[in-house]
Amino acid sequence: MNLGLPLGSVIQGSLTGGLEVRLHPDVSVEDMRVGKFLVVQGMRSRFFCMLTDVSLGMANDRITASPPSWEDSFLREVLAGSGTYGMINLAPMLMFTPESQEPDFSSNGKSPNSFVPSSTGLASFQPQTSTTMELLPVKTIPSHFSQVYEANEEDFRKVFGWEDDPQRKNFSIGKPLDMDVPICIDLNRFVERSNGIFGKSGTGKSFLTRLILAGVIRKNAAVNLIFDMHSEYGWEAVAEGKNVNTVKGLKQLFPGQVEVYTLDPDSTKRRGVRDAKELYLSYEQIDVQDLNLCNRDLGLSEVALDNANILSTELGKSWIIKLLSMSNEEIEMFCEEKRGHKGSIMALQRKLFRLNSLKYICGSSSQNYIQNIVQSLEAGKNVVIEFGSQSNMLSYMLVTNMITRRIHEHYVKKADKFLQSKNPLDRPTPLMITIEEAHRFLDPGVVQSTIFGTIARELRKYFVTLLVVDQRPSGIDNEIMSQIGTRITALLNDEKDIDAIFTGVSGAGGLRSVLAKLDSKQQALILGHAVPMPVVVRTRPYDSTFYTEIGDIAWEEKSDEEVFTAAELAKADLGF
Repeated sequence: MNLGLPLGSVIQGSLTGGLEVRLHPDVSVEDMRVGKFLVVQGMRSRFFCMLTDVSLGMANDRITASPPSWEDSFLREVLAGSGTYGMINLAPMLMFTPESQEPDFSSNGKSPNSFVPSSTGLASFQPQTSTTMELLPVKTIPSHFSQVYEANEEDFRKVFGWEDDPQRKNFSIGKPLDMDVPICIDLNRFVERSNGIFGKSGTGKSFLTRLILAGVIRKNAAVNLIFDMHSEYGWEAVAEGKNVNTVKGLKQLFPGQVEVYTLDPDSTKRRGVRDAKELYLSYEQIDVQDLNLCNRDLGLSEVALDNANILSTELGKSWIIKLLSMSNEEIEMFCEEKRGHKGSIMALQRKLFRLNSLKYICGSSSQNYIQNIVQSLEAGKNVVIEFGSQSNMLSYMLVTNMITRRIHEHYVKKADKFLQSKNPLDRPTPLMITIEEAHRFLDPGVVQSTIFGTIARELRKYFVTLLVVDQRPSGIDNEIMSQIGTRITALLNDEKDIDAIFTGVSGAGGLRSVLAKLDSKQQALILGHAVPMPVVVRTRPYDSTFYTEIGDIAWEEKSDEEVFTAAELAKADLGF
């Protein structure tokens, strides 16, 4: 293997603290960037490492007491590499030790795998026969003065695979910071557990989410249910950046595989969304559990929820309709008979009147729209639910909870049937549910009683997982964060949010500095179940090139005037 020229030598380190490397004199410390991918060639094993810190070192403290002047370039060159030098810290992530498949001790009686002198005077390992390659967790470290090299394309292929691998459903999510080679995530492993996309506002979380969803749909790794709060995923949306244009939605990229349901048909029509289906929910479908998640937005107290349970038990499914039509005298009579609290029930009635203003709530309906969504998912269709002008937090939490609970119940029954029959035809297609503002659903105060906390804790038991999108990971319960399988994280500044990202991650000290040094656009740290080791990537652009790469070419970018018109319509829908 051609390793290229060495960059430096390992001088000390530990398994938990990482490796300290002294750069060779001809290597500029300014070429070393946090997040860079390097390899260390030990005597027996090869180590794949991430650069976590860069520093300057000196052989003698007297140099700082009397440093050379800036004009004295000769003295600075004399000191460079001997008196002064660059240092980098590496965090070993993976290792492998080549093993001969067919040991051959012919000719001189020695193993064909031998150590030969290298140009640096140190022994290097050169396998002479075909070898097997198995990446393993790091359980040791290389010896003193092991050489450090730039990772080449072959190294990246060994670790992250390639997108066209027929054995796996790999998807290229981006490229390393300093190389033009794809970094792939294993989508089969990705959909096995709940995952998260995090980053502060303006770092491109929506584009990252759209990119991941497009990959999952393209590779048929799972069927998706997407709660599209700001109408960004189903149909075209305004792109970020200086050039004003639009980007395609999933319905346009995959017209035969994606269906759009809308809570606001008027808004959907104005935006030009084709073949969107209307979605209505009835009062009879609202349970007390649905109201419990929205208690802050509705202003409901614990006493009011207790009385809601009494009303639901006594009046049945239509308890909200009956409550809204009750007079004060009827409420008083009910309380005398059923031991309810008159004041709390009257307050509950006043606050539930807010539901009348929601466009998608109807008194009763002969059509079960949630069942329609279930049928679409059963048929392998990916469903995007648009909110339009109904994108307030009350609507988002109410609708998302109502639909998710019922679909989860359906999947539990399907999974139980599969476990009983063992028939592969009964095996449910994995379902991934995408939710934004995830900390509102997974807050420590409510997570124990919500369906989303249940799904996250179940892992893949019932073939249902979450894709949570959030700018405040510190607001998510620690137990849930520890269950997040793969974390794709753009720039975060808040220390609490950074701490939350590394909940349950061993050896996170070096990765913290990597995350804090990301660019504000188009860079992300990926770690967890779907990648063999943490890696920083320049995320793949979601543009016309991407459309072509996934097989879609029927796309013409709109003019700035058309885009501004679409943006004004969106603002009008949101009430701005």
